[in-house]
Amino acid sequence: MAIYRKKPAEVERIRASCQLVFAVQQALRAAIAPGVSTLELDGLAEGMIRARGGRPAFKGYHGFPASICASVNEEVVHGFPNRRFLRQGDLLSVDVGVELEGYYGDGAFTCAVGSPSGPARHLLDTTRACLEAGIGQSRPNGHLSDISHAVQTCAEAAGGVAVVRRYGGHGIGRALHEDPHLSNYGPPGRGPRLQPGLVLAIEPILSLGAPEVEVAEDGWTTRTRDGSLAAHFEHTVAITEEGPWVLTLPGDRPR
Repeated sequence: MAIYRKKPAEVERIRASCQLVFAVQQALRAAIAPGVSTLELDGLAEGMIRARGGRPAFKGYHGFPASICASVNEEVVHGFPNRRFLRQGDLLSVDVGVELEGYYGDGAFTCAVGSPSGPARHLLDTTRACLEAGIGQSRPNGHLSDISHAVQTCAEAAGGVAVVRRYGGHGIGRALHEDPHLSNYGPPGRGPRLQPGLVLAIEPILSLGAPEVEVAEDGWTTRTRDGSLAAHFEHTVAITEEGPWVLTLPGDRPR
């Protein structure tokens, strides 16, 4: 495992990519509504990224055909945007990646189309809380698995959800996916020490049913095996001396 700690100037360049991710996410949130297709959302994202000098990081990545991942309801991650129209009550997970001047940003959110059901709202709230718990452990001198354990503990305390274990977070910087891999479960106090300059994409993924998933024939689209709803939230976070700095949110200071 080769973990590359970024210099402050590099963190700033990653942040520039992440700020474009945030801007695209805000535009997508505003556009998501019943009757809108995920293909329309993909076009909106790509146009905005390219207009601001960036490149959609996912498009062409190992053959992925689109600029965003758009995963609906039981689709967990890596869903292909298509002509399917969103309906009232759907859950939509959107993953956005940007490369800007050689540096990458990555972020994801899940939202309800219209008003979510009670269980769906619980899933959204819990997955978002798990992300916050993981970010809270992203501090110097901790261990990588402290983040993993915080996500798992938060999910288990909420009840009624399961951590999807097949996928996790990752390092990010000059490449979209760098070491280390970051699991969303496990005991604390394991793995590399967290040190300033480490930049991580933290991304809990939860389901309302069992944690098992299966990949479709397209080789990408991943669904819960039992058909239960799934949610995915992600921020790119820099470890600093002062604490975690969420690069995919506005704000020029660590928490």
